[in-house]
Amino acid sequence: MIIVLLGYMGSGKSTLGKELATALKYSFLDLDDYISDKETASVGEIFKTKGEIYFRKKETAYLKDIIGTSENIVLALGGGTPCYSNNMELLINNSKVVSFYLKLSIPLLVDRLFTEKEKRPLISHMASKEDLTEFIGKHLFERSQYYSLAHHVINTDHKLQSEILEELQSQLI
Repeated sequence: MIIVLLGYMGSGKSTLGKELATALKYSFLDLDDYISDKETASVGEIFKTKGEIYFRKKETAYLKDIIGTSENIVLALGGGTPCYSNNMELLINNSKVVSFYLKLSIPLLVDRLFTEKEKRPLISHMASKEDLTEFIGKHLFERSQYYSLAHHVINTDHKLQSEILEELQSQLI
């Protein structure tokens, strides 16, 4: 089985994915890290030197490789992955894949991301929480139609990591 975690940046996909993989004794993969390893460049460098179209093509190719494997994997997608190249169709039409949208409200995303914006090239230039709120709101408006196609939607607002992990695992039974 391949368990796919998707959602906006900062929603906890990688953090929860590692914990879930450990609990289930599955392998863990972060798609952005996987792409960086295969391309021997960071996602930011790929965007800068080869462009977004190149990145999105590679992202889809590597996603197909991963979901084509017979391993048990917990896979954390990049925030934009579900929105391009029919990637959500690949996931929801594959009988080995169970997808979860980790849904976090805009105010909580802003609080979480504003303190770590330097680590995230897409938002590193945001000067205020108001700018970040507007940016995330616009992005989520565009992306939520894709995110909501996941097999399961987990609202993570004000939940402990242990509660979210329990909810993820209960949906797998």
